[in-house]
Amino acid sequence: MRRPETLAAWLAYLETLHPKAIALGLDRVRAVHAKLDAPVACPVVTVTGTNGKGSTCALLEAILRRAGYRVGLYASPHLLRYNERVRIDGMDADDSALCQAFTRIDAARGDNSLTYFEFGTLAALELFHEARVEVAVLEVGLGGRLDAVNTVDADAALVVSIGIDHVDWLGADRDSIGYEKAGIYRPGRPAICADPDPPRRLIDHAKGIGALLQRIGRDYGFIRTGPTWRWWSAEIRLDGLPPPALAGDHQIGNAAAALATLASLRDRLPVPPTAIHAGLLEASLPGRFQIFPGPVEWILDVAHNPQGAAVLAGNLRARPCSGRTLAILGLLADKDASGVIQALAGTIDEGYAVTLAGSRGRPGADLAAVLRAVGIRATTADHILEGCRAARAAAAPGDRIVVLGSFLTVAPVLAARPWFSDISLSHSREV
Repeated sequence: MRRPETLAAWLAYLETLHPKAIALGLDRVRAVHAKLDAPVACPVVTVTGTNGKGSTCALLEAILRRAGYRVGLYASPHLLRYNERVRIDGMDADDSALCQAFTRIDAARGDNSLTYFEFGTLAALELFHEARVEVAVLEVGLGGRLDAVNTVDADAALVVSIGIDHVDWLGADRDSIGYEKAGIYRPGRPAICADPDPPRRLIDHAKGIGALLQRIGRDYGFIRTGPTWRWWSAEIRLDGLPPPALAGDHQIGNAAAALATLASLRDRLPVPPTAIHAGLLEASLPGRFQIFPGPVEWILDVAHNPQGAAVLAGNLRARPCSGRTLAILGLLADKDASGVIQALAGTIDEGYAVTLAGSRGRPGADLAAVLRAVGIRATTADHILEGCRAARAAAAPGDRIVVLGSFLTVAPVLAARPWFSDISLSHSREV
């Protein structure tokens, strides 16, 4: 078979290689990675968490780059372009580099039917090796223990948060999910946990393998000091830190976790306070409480589980508006719609329930029924931008519109910017 020549063709091809979109396990990835002979010969930071891992990775990247390091960042999923998943020295990987990496992996894999995510993970590792990055930051896709990212031994591993999500793969309780996420920890290496109430199995696993567990509130922490904040550990104290550029009060907790991770590697990756200050102020990540001001304010947030929705609700309460809050909500079928909407109750005045495209999308009519069950007036829309136009037509100056529920909900809105002009649905791009 002739191999694809464009990135779009490669991505379409990758979706056909494995019978399941998600197939956890490390054997296939390890076998192919060994054949490629492209180790990541630099310190590796691996980050997982039910929520917050994307923001924390963005903070790590910004601070490390400000400290002068050539950083490789692997993150997922993407919002607008696949290239966003692989960043080297602050730049998204270009189509040609990704295609060349995919070609080498396809030649090396033999009979291994890698998933789309596994293929992408190996491509990121290939490109990091080729670029000789000085530190690699790897965001786990799902769970931790059996995620393709975990084929690399982390020099420092961070679990940002533990909530209920992806129960079909990780288990239905925090104890089981915590154990899966603790699978990124390694014996004798820093193992940071930023969840204030870590499950027993996470603690026991870290202890059992001899990982150097560091917990928030015990081994490190933070204190707000007026407009600034302080970070502390047993050996270090940093005063007068600026709030992160990422919007939302919860981002200080993510920043504190990033600083704990960096402090654990300070002998190998020293980072001066000036780099910390600058990195905090420069970190950016689209789709996480991303605010577009105007007579009608728009807020985009990929929150898609009850824990993420609770954080979003807290951010909305901390940023009250003079008018109503209208929500455009689209969720995948495997998400806890009732839990998400319950978490938002009291912060949303009216809902526009949209149907996401594809077999995994939940019908808008189902979401509307759940919204109404908690007393939120709801209407439905067949397309995301249709919901946007309906909400914008109903909004008055002083109101705000919140788009949430999935990367698949936020991405077409971010691409089309429907608050700037009348966008035709036929010209919109739902990803």
